[in-house]
Amino acid sequence: MAITLTNTDFSLPGQKSVYHGKVRDVYNISDRYLAMVATDRISAFDVILPKGIPFKGQVLNQIAAQFLDATNDIVPNWKVAVPDPMVTIGLLCEPFKVEMIVRGYLAGSAWRDYAAGAREICGVKLPEGLRENEKLPHPIITPTTKADEGHDENISREEIIARGIVAKEDYEQMEQYALAIFERGTEMAARQGLILVDTKYEFGKHEGRVILIDEIHTPDSSRYFYAEGYEERLAKGEPQKQLSKEFVRQWLISNGFMGKADQQVPEMTDEYCDEVSERYIELYEHITGEKFMKAAEEDLSARIERNITSWLENNA
Repeated sequence: MAITLTNTDFSLPGQKSVYHGKVRDVYNISDRYLAMVATDRISAFDVILPKGIPFKGQVLNQIAAQFLDATNDIVPNWKVAVPDPMVTIGLLCEPFKVEMIVRGYLAGSAWRDYAAGAREICGVKLPEGLRENEKLPHPIITPTTKADEGHDENISREEIIARGIVAKEDYEQMEQYALAIFERGTEMAARQGLILVDTKYEFGKHEGRVILIDEIHTPDSSRYFYAEGYEERLAKGEPQKQLSKEFVRQWLISNGFMGKADQQVPEMTDEYCDEVSERYIELYEHITGEKFMKAAEEDLSARIERNITSWLENNA
């Protein structure tokens, strides 16, 4: 199996702190910038799985960078530079404690809730008679709380505003931005023969304005179907051919793991990790329309620290 990066412990110029998330390590630089390292860790059901996935961090970082550039005409974002294939440096913002989940189709957890009888998700009413993976009448936003630890929880826009989690004016701006970015992402996916099914966006505030932060339209944050054959599979009630992390969740479920305390993560063989890596690279090539160029296999930690340090010395 190829080399993977599953943890970092850098000492960077101006470093104030570091936050180790589920799949990213985020370094605060002089309370001005964040250096976000996309590691090769993979999580599902809010659990970090025991093995890394080769080139996953590079795939996520480069897809996100491309989409941030491709949407900055409709929403300002945090990205400043990409000094390494696995790193984005951006503006330090005050993040909002909600994730904006935009759904164009009834899939994943929303379908599981609907199939169990729910006809309202996060305060959004859904019509009767929908099928799994069916296109919704229009894209909907089903926000979740952004948990520092454990599971994110569904919440309605009304509750977010009433509890003061996000001010009404800021939330409405986030809604407007989220739907606009989703529309752009949908158009870009369609040009590559894909359907953007659902995705999540995160926002923060920088110098008084709402801006887009974190990653967008990656296989970790989004679900894509192949457009070819979509209607036929839907009509037959067959699973859609998709490019997303959902196939990892389904593999875990089929092996008896859904993130519960008494459950054991199934063995991740090198062969399985390589298979997951190939799926991530496949999505990169489909969504960008470009050949994925694997970064040189070397000491990833040393390379990344060197590249971030060089950028900071020349720009910070």
